[in-house]
Amino acid sequence: MKTNMNSQFNLIAVLLVFTFFNCKQQNTFSDYKFADKPQAISCEGLNSKLYNEALYSFEDDILNYYQQQKSTSTLVQAYSQFLRGSNYGRLKLEDFVSKHTLDVFEALKEEADLWDANNTESHLNYHGKTIRCISENIKDANLKATLNALISTNSMSPKLFGAPLLTKYRNALNDKYLALYITLDLYYSNLFELNLDLVNLDKPEQQVDFNKLPPASNPDPHAGHNH
Repeated sequence: MKTNMNSQFNLIAVLLVFTFFNCKQQNTFSDYKFADKPQAISCEGLNSKLYNEALYSFEDDILNYYQQQKSTSTLVQAYSQFLRGSNYGRLKLEDFVSKHTLDVFEALKEEADLWDANNTESHLNYHGKTIRCISENIKDANLKATLNALISTNSMSPKLFGAPLLTKYRNALNDKYLALYITLDLYYSNLFELNLDLVNLDKPEQQVDFNKLPPASNPDPHAGHNH
């Protein structure tokens, strides 16, 4: 699917390095669309307000997308489908991403410690303070141990950690540090490779209800299955 991968990776690496050396002292992003939402992420020394915005914008994008496929889709179902699609390489992020998310992504590029131009598995800096904050605060003991083991042995990759996430997708609703990992590594990190020419920035934005739950009589058909 990808062509000229070496050239593409070199270009991305150059862009990341350029980002590092042009990092602003204070992020100038001000378009906080989700400022009224509860603060889900709080890490000392990090721009928690921006990370909260990134998280809510991601959730808004995936919920919008899956509700277009099925109007009754909920956030937990959106997480389930997104993680399966990510793990099996079936996502077309140009169909998900909104103009607001792209604006947030531009601001995230200024977070120098967040990215690693030499990481061939992901563009994230797995040894930076952002991922350290996530790895220290994930609630699920098994996922936490797995993440820290992968990082400490320099074995971490979206594919390896994505596998155990498939059966723990519901955790993302109540564990927003886990949700932030998904947001950064499976979504924003991949936007470096996004072809903006394929993005429809004029698509209407729906008002989504983050608190909508699956009806009791119609549980998530994928629950308990590892597809």
